[in-house]
Amino acid sequence: MNYLSIEGLKKTYADRTIFEDITFGIDQGQKVALVAKNGSGKSTLLKCILGIESIDAGKAVFRKDISVAYLEQAETLPENQTILEAIFDHDLPELRTIQQYRLALKEGDEEKMAGLFEAISELNAWDFDVKIEQILSKLKLDNSDLLIGQLSGGQKKRVALAKVLITEPDFLILDEPTNHLDLDMIEWLENYLSSSKSTILMVTHDRYFLEVVADTILELDDATLYRYKGNFSYYLEKKAEREELQATTIGKAQQQFKKELEWIRRQPKARGTKQKARVDAFHETKKIAQQNTQKDELELGTKMERLGSKILELHKISKAYTDKVILDQLSYNFKRQERLGIVGPNGVGKSTFLNIIMGKETPDAGKVVVGDTVVFGYYSQENITVDEDMKVIDVIREVAEFIPLEKGKEMSAAQFLEKFLFPRSMHYNFVHKLSGGEKRRLKLMKVLMQNPNFLILDEPTNDLDIFVMSVLEDYLRQFQGCLIVVSHDRYFMDKMVDHLFVFEGEGQIKDIIGNYTQYRAIQKEEKISANTIQKKETTKSESVTTTVDTPELKKKLSFKEKQEFEQLDKEIMELEKMKEELTHQLSDSNLPGEKLSALSKDLANVMLTIEQKSDRWMELAEFVD
Repeated sequence: MNYLSIEGLKKTYADRTIFEDITFGIDQGQKVALVAKNGSGKSTLLKCILGIESIDAGKAVFRKDISVAYLEQAETLPENQTILEAIFDHDLPELRTIQQYRLALKEGDEEKMAGLFEAISELNAWDFDVKIEQILSKLKLDNSDLLIGQLSGGQKKRVALAKVLITEPDFLILDEPTNHLDLDMIEWLENYLSSSKSTILMVTHDRYFLEVVADTILELDDATLYRYKGNFSYYLEKKAEREELQATTIGKAQQQFKKELEWIRRQPKARGTKQKARVDAFHETKKIAQQNTQKDELELGTKMERLGSKILELHKISKAYTDKVILDQLSYNFKRQERLGIVGPNGVGKSTFLNIIMGKETPDAGKVVVGDTVVFGYYSQENITVDEDMKVIDVIREVAEFIPLEKGKEMSAAQFLEKFLFPRSMHYNFVHKLSGGEKRRLKLMKVLMQNPNFLILDEPTNDLDIFVMSVLEDYLRQFQGCLIVVSHDRYFMDKMVDHLFVFEGEGQIKDIIGNYTQYRAIQKEEKISANTIQKKETTKSESVTTTVDTPELKKKLSFKEKQEFEQLDKEIMELEKMKEELTHQLSDSNLPGEKLSALSKDLANVMLTIEQKSDRWMELAEFVD
């Protein structure tokens, strides 16, 4: 069943064509990702589809009677609303009724509460209430009474994400949904969207996210749309095949072009019909032959200041804010070509740690010793500023005219810009004309142009497209200095680092050898090991006679699991009775406000417990004889 139909869509700004003759469709249940270079018009295409921006030609039509929700890249929420008010700001009867019920509960209006309780039950909307709490918890928005104006940019983005997820729309459009999420949140969102019944159209640069969630990739390249029916790895494979075929075609066209050019030059001005046809064919061949298939790969052997024996030493560093401990006597000596990744939930002090290294913040105890030969390059979105009225080339030239290369060679600012996918045609554009991703890329280039030998990158991949990230990865692979990276991009971390500092909170930091995927594998092994030990201890405490069987695939329940299965059956029946009893009690209009509030919470907890136990019952039911 078709949910969205796009036919011949065209959009231009002044004399620039953003996209032209875009045609595709999305069927019910599909999960489609749109990829393109920054500034190619991904967000513009989403807005044109939604009717937020006008189009020059074509049409975008959604199926009638389906609900559509949209997460913008830069969400604007009313500053005077609380988190909860923003979440409930929908024209949905279920959410509106739950919001009114919560307000009546807060005001102690028992008569209103009783009527609203009946309305929620009729709408079968109690599940919405439980779901709201679950999503807010996963996105770490537990203090739902905070005003939007009091939140950070990352928190606002998470509120906007929660707002669209809670509605369970038929069609979900997401623009960079993983920005400002920590790694646990991203993995949760992956699982949530993978199992969601919503049809999805998303723009994201998270390559693991694309691999797990997307089943179709649309690539917008040179105003043309290419469709790949598969996930990210399938897209990479088929894109390589397409480019190889295109290169072969262009190579043949270039040979033909040379022959035809010679013929054209030999001909007199007056030509017959057959000659005119050949001239037309010549122009078509010329168009193909002049296509540029050269890839902007970065092959730089930069000549940096050589690091001495003493690089960076941390001696028993401690840092705390009131009762929140960030670092607790951390000691570490950095070695040559160190490649360290830093991970951990938002708010545990990763950026504070970097600021202490850079001398921007002072530790409460301990000291930081920096070697004489160290030249830092520190990138974070907040620390780097760019004058919006400057030209792109001048921003880089302000840092340096040239980067010294090996063997006495140099690379100019203009060449460096080209390597990072700023073509010559953009060098004299003003910064304010750039897209958000292009501005971030320019800021990153300001740091790299300093030719540091110790790079510190705090979220360098936010808003960078997958093509620019590939160029950055090429640069960092050849980088011979020390590298510290804080990033929520798991694909990037896996390729760039060889060990991790895992910030666990309360000053606890683990040093894990390996990349992010290896760290998660270690976590899973530790969890399995802990569960195994717990099971063994439980088994020992029970006087149950067991026999040793030949290991085989699980076909039936163990004695203990049979007992658990039977017990779950009884518990779910009891919980259903409790649910019925609580529902009956809540229908009493004479209940005082405090009692009504307590019963409502009890009902929500009972419904959640029923869901959890039912899931476990279904797991065990598969192996019942």
